[in-house]
Amino acid sequence: MNAVSLKGLWGRKLRTLLTALAIVLGVSMISGKVAFKNDNSNTAEVPAFPASVLTKVRQLPDVAAAAGGIEDQAKLLGRDGKVISTGGGGSIAASVDPQNDGRFNPLKLVSGRWPVGSGQIAIDKHTADTKQFAVGDTIGVAADQGTRRFEITGIATYAESSSIGSATIAIFDVPTAQKLFAKVGKFDGIQIAAKNGVTPEKLVSEIRPLLPATAKVKTSAAQTAEAIDDVNGSLGIVQKFLLGFAGIALFVGAFVIANTLSITIAQRVREFATLRTIGGSRRQVLRAVMLEAFVVGAIASLVGLFFGLGIAKGLNALFVAIGVEFPKGDTVFATRTIIVSLTVGIVVTLLASLRPAIKATRVPPIAAVREGAALPVTRLSRFGPIASLVTLALGILLLVYGIFAGGLPTASRLLALGFGTLILFVGVSLNAKRAVRPLASVLGWPGARFGGTAGTLARENAMRNPSRTAATASALMIGLALITFVAILGAGLRASFGDAVDKLFVADYAVTAENGFDPFTKQAGAAVTLAPGVTAVSPIRGGDARIFGDNTQVSAVQPNLAKTVRIEWTQGSNVPAQLGKDGAFVSKDYAKKHHLKLGSPIAVTTPTAQVLHLQLKGVFDPPKGGSPFGDVTMSAATFDAHYSAPRDLMTLVNIRGGVTDANTARLEKALNAFPDAKIQTASQFKKTQEDDINLTLNVLYGLLGLSVLISIFGVVNTLVLSVFERTRELGMLRAVGMTRRQVRRMIRFEGIITSMIGGTLGIVVGVFLAVLTTQALSDQGIVLAIPWRTMAVFIFGITVVGLLASVLPARRASRLNILKALQYE
Repeated sequence: MNAVSLKGLWGRKLRTLLTALAIVLGVSMISGKVAFKNDNSNTAEVPAFPASVLTKVRQLPDVAAAAGGIEDQAKLLGRDGKVISTGGGGSIAASVDPQNDGRFNPLKLVSGRWPVGSGQIAIDKHTADTKQFAVGDTIGVAADQGTRRFEITGIATYAESSSIGSATIAIFDVPTAQKLFAKVGKFDGIQIAAKNGVTPEKLVSEIRPLLPATAKVKTSAAQTAEAIDDVNGSLGIVQKFLLGFAGIALFVGAFVIANTLSITIAQRVREFATLRTIGGSRRQVLRAVMLEAFVVGAIASLVGLFFGLGIAKGLNALFVAIGVEFPKGDTVFATRTIIVSLTVGIVVTLLASLRPAIKATRVPPIAAVREGAALPVTRLSRFGPIASLVTLALGILLLVYGIFAGGLPTASRLLALGFGTLILFVGVSLNAKRAVRPLASVLGWPGARFGGTAGTLARENAMRNPSRTAATASALMIGLALITFVAILGAGLRASFGDAVDKLFVADYAVTAENGFDPFTKQAGAAVTLAPGVTAVSPIRGGDARIFGDNTQVSAVQPNLAKTVRIEWTQGSNVPAQLGKDGAFVSKDYAKKHHLKLGSPIAVTTPTAQVLHLQLKGVFDPPKGGSPFGDVTMSAATFDAHYSAPRDLMTLVNIRGGVTDANTARLEKALNAFPDAKIQTASQFKKTQEDDINLTLNVLYGLLGLSVLISIFGVVNTLVLSVFERTRELGMLRAVGMTRRQVRRMIRFEGIITSMIGGTLGIVVGVFLAVLTTQALSDQGIVLAIPWRTMAVFIFGITVVGLLASVLPARRASRLNILKALQYE
């Protein structure tokens, strides 16, 4: 029986290939991974400590060597004078001291020499290669006091990495770095080597008493472990994110595999009956079908494993195209990846084939002599409608529980949402066959009306086997449901943010970082005040702090904030003008969470371990789309006195005459010396933020598109196998006068109708998920907004999907030999 199964696989090459292809695409999402680490805090400040600590450490008898260094951020400028975009990768600045820290320096010089002196710099190889810089060239750096030019003396890499993504590295000698970042007489870190025979723990105990409160000492093992934990934490988030999409792809693939196997087994009723007639038992038939599934699953999983490398490169190219570049290293093809990929692919294939295989065992031997015999109905089939409705209800209940239940731990909530969504998809798929006939009747009407006989037959074919049509459409439904959900959620985010900008933003202009998000030097705002006609400049600064036991963000404002930002106060009025040295204001939700009222004390611990004792002087009600303020906002004077190198999140500007081309030119001229800052109107500011939302949406669309790709092959599979099944029927149609063109048109209409059924179900399910989610997040400012144009694009796209998926099956159907088709069994 095993030999019969294997020989049968070889004899049905095309059908075997179609089944395998779905598995290949599913498995490729497990082996193809892209991961990166990006732990930049938008306002993070790591406090430096006195350089005298290095002197004390070097004097310890057990210290063999020690070197201090500076770590900060510096934006490099391209030849056009604009900031080199890092795509979120960071603008790293570091110091080197070749004479003292050679053993500690992770940077590797690949050409030139290390910088020595205030006018010299070394840069990373990736930037040098992509921006055409070489040793001896000059490059600009966006410094706090304006643009500075440096001579490039060296090109370096980070350890052995050819690239750390799109991040840039600016390397200075220690004195230059200390001056550039306002850390003269200070270091950000010290690396220490012990003498032979001295344990790390002993050296740590000697160093600890020498350190200020803001510094701590760790052994290299502890530092390495912490770094690995940080990397694993960051990679874990990304890997879970990508594995989630891999799970979606496999889930869709399981539908395609099960549907394909169900069709092929239904077409082999007489074959299985013949096996039963010549003595094959039900167990042997089951084993034969499962062996076929195992062989196909194993081969396809192996192909998918290597195909996954291509998927990884494709995803990386997608991210690079939208402005996000990941670090590059050697390709790692781990044993664990191979085992997991093969196991998952084979197991999913076996599970998907189990139900069709059990059906195959129920074929009676008498079916071998019957014309057109079909698979028998199971005893439990009468419970199908009830089970499908219960499954659908269970999925909805789990979703409602996960979204609206109060006090749930995050893990439990995510678990309920994940399983609820999967069960919802299964429930919709099980019930979809009841909607196929009415949907096919409506969606197939244009084809029947304008496509003549071919269009009418296509509609009737889609309605003839609703279970098969529903199974094929369900794979498309899953992908499109998730894409619709993301589109509606993104539209809600854009709408809520736009509403917040419209309500808050009363200034004429805003100065922001070049990328619209990073903090920038406060000197840029000071430069704007010198522009002719400026009547008000109101910066909003940001930083980190620890308040009520939590690490959080704080902000700072000038007394004239009311001239540029409209704030709805629930307690207090014109609060920014009354903050003084110890005042603060918070949002009403933050006040409620921490039981604050006017006059309540708020202890704010800064990164330098200073404690600011503030009093609450105002509570405001932010719009649903959020506000530019941190959890606690103080006066700019207090912030500047306790935060080193304070930076602005944005600077709001009023100017006589409002927004005009002339005023825009004046403000841009004032910012000429600060290339890391740009001037924006309210509409431009809104667009910048929306572009970031769109960037995220594009990434999600790209990943979800892989599940749609698998669904497309599901439609191809179904149509091709349908052509096999209907070979005699197609031969008869050709014999009575149907032309090849009409046959092609009929198959194309079938593909379009099937795709549109899946699209309709997907859009309905996606809207349902979006309505639930936006309702749950309404207190976070997310509103329900249906992007009608995007929905129209989806509908058009799903029509094109059906058309493309039907091209090859239609061509095959039209080329059938009429005489052979009439004799086909």
